[in-house]
Amino acid sequence: MRLIIRALGGVAALALAVGTAPHASAETPTAGRVDWAPCAEQPEVECGALDLPVDWARPRGERFDLAVARRAATDPAKRLGVLVINPGGPGGSGVDFALEAHRFFSPAVLERFDVVGFDPRGVGRSHPVTCSTDLVLNGPSTRPTDRAGFEALAAHNRALAADCRARTGPLYDHADTLSVVRDVDALRRALGERKINYYGVSYGTLIGQQYAEEFGGNIRAMVLDSNMDHSLGTRRFYETEAVGAEDSFTEFVEWCDRTPSCALHGQDVAAVWDDLLARADRGELTVPGDPGRKLTADDLIGGAFSAFYGPDWAPLAEQLAALLAGGPSTAATAAAAAETTEYPFGAVFCQDWAIRVRDHRELAALIDRGNRLAPHLRGSPLAHQATAGCVGLPGRVNNPQHRLRIEDAPEILMTNALHDPATTYEWAVNAHRQSRDTTVLLTYEGWGHGVYGRSGCTTGAMDEYLISLRAPRDGARCPGVEPPAGPVAPLDARPSPAGPVPGLPGWLG
Repeated sequence: MRLIIRALGGVAALALAVGTAPHASAETPTAGRVDWAPCAEQPEVECGALDLPVDWARPRGERFDLAVARRAATDPAKRLGVLVINPGGPGGSGVDFALEAHRFFSPAVLERFDVVGFDPRGVGRSHPVTCSTDLVLNGPSTRPTDRAGFEALAAHNRALAADCRARTGPLYDHADTLSVVRDVDALRRALGERKINYYGVSYGTLIGQQYAEEFGGNIRAMVLDSNMDHSLGTRRFYETEAVGAEDSFTEFVEWCDRTPSCALHGQDVAAVWDDLLARADRGELTVPGDPGRKLTADDLIGGAFSAFYGPDWAPLAEQLAALLAGGPSTAATAAAAAETTEYPFGAVFCQDWAIRVRDHRELAALIDRGNRLAPHLRGSPLAHQATAGCVGLPGRVNNPQHRLRIEDAPEILMTNALHDPATTYEWAVNAHRQSRDTTVLLTYEGWGHGVYGRSGCTTGAMDEYLISLRAPRDGARCPGVEPPAGPVAPLDARPSPAGPVPGLPGWLG
């Protein structure tokens, strides 16, 4: 199910194609139970919904349906329980993840667990956060050059939040991860399970971490793949992400230098990149095959950053070579945008993180720091857009950052790639340091975002832990497996389903 975000796909997706994926209809279940029916997409998987309160502090108030999918264990005689899964985002669909779980998890895991995915509140089939497409797509610059530009950004963010709230209803103000954690435990009770197993990747690790804090005694096993660090303030959040983004760029350049099949092999890749960025800044760069469409520096950076998730180094090099030569490209035509679009990222992130930049000077200092730490990517595009998206919003949040405090939970397995562009390795090390009494850290000495399925070493260690509860030695490492050098298939050009802006992936596995 790893969603390989394709290089430069975002440049063709400056307008969002909007639509809700089909799913099985079901009658509204009574509180505390799921009425299962075959999923429309895959009848061998069951779909249903769980009726839950919008605000857990007011359980008799507004309600919503939490969409759930369950793929039954293939060998009931070996069944060990349920494996609740989440692919991150915020905005990734756990229902879709469950529908495709047979392509992601090993047969040994599928034999022993009912794989249960859910769309978190505000996402997909679970009362999605809905906003004006025009407001999502057409905001002011997130890199304002003066106070007026900063105030315009703040005003836009407030207008977008008001629009999303009006279209979504009360759930908009309760889309935080701590509320999701309470939904997960309600799901556990509805499934009739005393304990659950959990696999979360990327932003899904924040759900897992906070579930372990709140309901640690209800866990049998938990794998946290590519970890968030929810203890960071604004500056450290911005800095650590910038370092991770630049590291991924450096790894791409070094791969191209040592790989003859790289389309830029033998050239100064960093110089080629800097030249393309300069041309984009001057308005001289267009989408190959569509000279009427300008390619901005943000488009270029976002596309490369997306490619690092795979990592899709070979197609990225081919796209950059095409831009350099002005030749044909595999970029697709942007889809027409509907009036509204599902946009949960801002609602979730800005309620989970008290990351608020007070004025233009503070934002300018952050941008300058990001440029120094990541000169080729101008900081982390993901961290920058996430930070800029909260400018002007109320400072008080539902789920503010804090050090990880897990007091009543079994041994939890954390894992992270050494060269991860999104959940930088420092995040995993720091989250592990805060929870050393209850977690072990397995390092994948490779590249990309998401570790499960990378190698026999990584997958075997996670499977062994889930099945037998035997975790690897704390500090264990798995060698990196270099991605294919080519040939490669044409790039997809679809918008990211879970990011701060169209075409830019979020913390999604």
